[in-house]
Amino acid sequence: MTLAPTTDFPPFRPRFPWWGADLQTVANRFRRQLPALAAHRTRRLSLVLPDGTGDTLLACLDEPGTPRPGAPLAILIHGLTGSEDSAYILSMAGLLLDRGARVLRLNLRGAGPSRALCGQHYYAGRSQDFRAVLSVLPEALTRDGVVAVGYSLGGAMLLKYLGEEGASTPLRAAATVCAPIDLAATCLNMMRPRNRLYHRYILGQMKVEATGEGAIVSAAERAAILAAGTVWAYDDDFIAPRYGFASAEDYYDRCRPTRFMAAIRVPTLVLAALDDPWIPGPLYRSYDWAGNRSLTPLLPAAGGHVGFHGAGSRQPWSDLVVARFLEHVTR
Repeated sequence: MTLAPTTDFPPFRPRFPWWGADLQTVANRFRRQLPALAAHRTRRLSLVLPDGTGDTLLACLDEPGTPRPGAPLAILIHGLTGSEDSAYILSMAGLLLDRGARVLRLNLRGAGPSRALCGQHYYAGRSQDFRAVLSVLPEALTRDGVVAVGYSLGGAMLLKYLGEEGASTPLRAAATVCAPIDLAATCLNMMRPRNRLYHRYILGQMKVEATGEGAIVSAAERAAILAAGTVWAYDDDFIAPRYGFASAEDYYDRCRPTRFMAAIRVPTLVLAALDDPWIPGPLYRSYDWAGNRSLTPLLPAAGGHVGFHGAGSRQPWSDLVVARFLEHVTR
């Protein structure tokens, strides 16, 4: 069962002072109050990937003080250069916990606290890591089912995984927030002059992350990472050759979510703002949403990139509609 995107969700209206796409996008950097998870129980999980690399993903398992019977485990997947402690992850976790669900805040391979325990790196197409995580989770956590929410790059990886698995996935439902459904078009958009500050910041964080403690990179790879002047060059000179792609263009084409989304067979909310400064709105407008009844697009005109700071609540509007969707389709 899915919800009609134009009638079953409240409309998004920006909250003062976050007017415009760019302020919505940077608002998470300036939020003074993030949800305190201290009222809930949190413990560290170490998930050894069964691929022979020895890499281990770390995650935070948050358990509510008052569990809701039958609520599925919710896995939250961060975006590029994010982690378990990204503001949007903590915000979504707090809401789900308050509603009685267990939450797993996952750090992708080489991200956040996983960096020191991983020689390799995550990227948008590395859906096999998420598949591996699902295979090693204790049965006690998954007996009521699993749902997943992916943000930005994490959302792109989740959509790819869902399309690869089709009806075979153990997930009961999923949602993505501001996922780049076309990687090449998104990268080119990020390199536009109007986005130069975003691009410079993200590229700098990518370089720090890729060469951090635990990363196994050769001298030539390290030089390529540090010399990259654009995200495209970083992917072309490091990610692509390191992980089996002919070029950045080949990587982007083989891993773009639009190659896989038609095969998704579980209820999936695809939420994105048409004014997102990072991801071109036409990518969402032109996709054939009617061709797959498992997909529910929710495409407000405003909201920025993983912003959605709306009137009437300090909780981001995206959190509220994602939680509503997941609760509805897993009843």
